[in-house]
Amino acid sequence: MGFEVGAVPFNPEGWGPLDTSCPPSLFNHLSHVPFAPFSRSDKLGRIADWTRNYNASASRKDAHHHHSVFDFALDDPSPGGLSPGLAADEDPSFRLVDGKPPPRPRFGPKWRFNPNQNRSNLPQRRDDNPSQSDKDQTRGGGGAAGSRFGGPPDRRPFGRPYQPRREAAIFKSSVDIQPEWTMLEQIPFSTFTKLSYSVADPPEDLLVCGGLESYDRTYDRVNPKNERRLERFKSRNFFKVTTTDDPVVRRLANEDRATVFATDAILSALMCAPRSAYSWDIVVQRVGNKLFFDKRDGSQLDLLSVNETSQEPLPESKDDINSAHSLSIEAAYINQNFSQQVLVRDGNKVTFDEPNPFASEGEEVASVAYRYRRWKLDDDLYLVSRCEVHAVLDNKGQRSFLTLNALNEFDPKYTGVDWRQKLETQRGAVLATELKNNANKLAKWTAQAMLGGADMMKIGYVSRVHPRDHFNHAILSVVGYKPREFAAQINLNPANMWGIVKSMVDLCMKLNEGKYVIVKDPAKPQVRIYEVPPDAFENDYVEEPLPEEEQVQPPSEDQNDSSAKEDGAGDSAAAVEEGGEKKEVMSEA
Repeated sequence: MGFEVGAVPFNPEGWGPLDTSCPPSLFNHLSHVPFAPFSRSDKLGRIADWTRNYNASASRKDAHHHHSVFDFALDDPSPGGLSPGLAADEDPSFRLVDGKPPPRPRFGPKWRFNPNQNRSNLPQRRDDNPSQSDKDQTRGGGGAAGSRFGGPPDRRPFGRPYQPRREAAIFKSSVDIQPEWTMLEQIPFSTFTKLSYSVADPPEDLLVCGGLESYDRTYDRVNPKNERRLERFKSRNFFKVTTTDDPVVRRLANEDRATVFATDAILSALMCAPRSAYSWDIVVQRVGNKLFFDKRDGSQLDLLSVNETSQEPLPESKDDINSAHSLSIEAAYINQNFSQQVLVRDGNKVTFDEPNPFASEGEEVASVAYRYRRWKLDDDLYLVSRCEVHAVLDNKGQRSFLTLNALNEFDPKYTGVDWRQKLETQRGAVLATELKNNANKLAKWTAQAMLGGADMMKIGYVSRVHPRDHFNHAILSVVGYKPREFAAQINLNPANMWGIVKSMVDLCMKLNEGKYVIVKDPAKPQVRIYEVPPDAFENDYVEEPLPEEEQVQPPSEDQNDSSAKEDGAGDSAAAVEEGGEKKEVMSEA
């Protein structure tokens, strides 16, 4: 057997058979149709085109004008137009099903120069890279805000700079849930919002301890153009003592003056629970027929949350000065220093029945009065709470109690509202933004003012001197509100607040004697009640101090200044044990 190839004529002018060598039946047959013996849907790659001129100096149009059907240079994405290593998937016959152009920002690229824009329109930090879902949300296309927070898409006012959303932070539980704990109840916040209960107003004052200084009225005239630098009060001590460690509460419990005991900080956390986003916990102890609501040592209830209810999550790294943990410590430091700076510090104090029950003799303490007040919850059920007021004001011979708190601005880029520009002209817009971002904190301040019987609550606006400097701050303005009027303004219903407390008290009174903990779920709007061992959250170990010669000596002042700048160490809360009673002192690190 054999195979005859036959005569292959030589074509000196090109490749393929000569026109004269073709059979008569094929001569001039479809001469205007290119030779393509394959379907256009077949991905066969490229055929060898020996007629292509690879001389870079030759013009593509002149070299291939008569071979345009076989010319693949049109789909070449390279600048030179001629790339011998083109991939097969770049064939022009291939078409995507979705051929719509990629989306563009609503108002154009944020780096486009616009002389009318302010400094806040400059590109943000490197970590502000939005995901595709975030871009869709900013265009009003749905998704991020609507699905994550159950609200409508973000409607930014025209002219506000584009700020990409960060991914939502994963909140952690405020207390580690141990395997031996038993979960007894799980209560959603939707149940809390339906509760209502009325208590007799005003409550009965059993005892008032401590001393108060007068409020300095000159701070009502402070404005951003006449700001005051925030001072530091290192020598004044602040006490955050829990319920069962309070000697006055123990005395009232022994005298059987009430059944339920708590503090205003713990009650306000329960009353405003539906507005909370971060996790918190309250320890409940049932001793005989008595019920004590406590907080743990180092609890989050001693700190102040910042931007808790904001849709812009804060950085998760604790080393970042704008993380939730760092801002909480900074806010607590600002709040305490502000409450002492706006007073008339002339040495004159209004004293009450007893001195500060937590201070040692000769110790300088902050201006605070503790009012032990009693409410009647039922026929044989009374609640006693230790409530705080921070200042006194004489108005036409009448004494008024005040509470002093401070909102802090850390970076206008997170809120889009610059206090130094808006406080004088648009104070309502600034307050509305704070109510949106700090709804739980403002509600708790209002609840504490109402529990303490304050006639006025003063709220200060304190901002950083520079957004990246968390050591130095300035007071921009101080505004006063009546607690009940402000509660109505922020839609805080006292009947609902007491309804939550009454329902939790009734639920805990049905439990057996022992220790329990109420934990707000970090991811869901609900609280859980766990039964814990009697020795939970207790640490009886006390470390003995080293001899003086073995202690580490502190560095010099110059080393302190340089290390503080390098480390970025902020202000921290330190728990101090003195005279058998626990106290916490906010001090600068």
